[in-house]
Amino acid sequence: MSQSSVHALIIDDSRAMRAILKRVLHGVGFRTSEAANGLEGLECLKEHDDISIALVDWNMPQMNGYEFVRAVRSDPENRDLWLMMVTTETEMSRVVKAMAAGANEYVMKPFTEDVIIDKLRLLGLVAA
Repeated sequence: MSQSSVHALIIDDSRAMRAILKRVLHGVGFRTSEAANGLEGLECLKEHDDISIALVDWNMPQMNGYEFVRAVRSDPENRDLWLMMVTTETEMSRVVKAMAAGANEYVMKPFTEDVIIDKLRLLGLVAA
């Protein structure tokens, strides 16, 4: 998959966090869309059928990241979507719960740019 074709969805209720992730993703050639919660994220997925990965915060109003992951994984249309939790939730039980629900990767805040890029490389979305 060429990087210029990668469309990422950033879902976080923090405008500052969305801006940080957007900068990292644009730095590796991704296009981005943004949503402030899981419900907006689901709407965004309906509007854009070319989204390859969603970077999702856990703690958000209306629909949290865990609920978003479950909703996405319950829809066969989205079975190929990569899901990366990017969250302050550091308890191993939360990591296990998110991965069991269908998240592909889990990044704990605060993170470095390299951590995000390494995870994208693991998923095959960034060239090694």
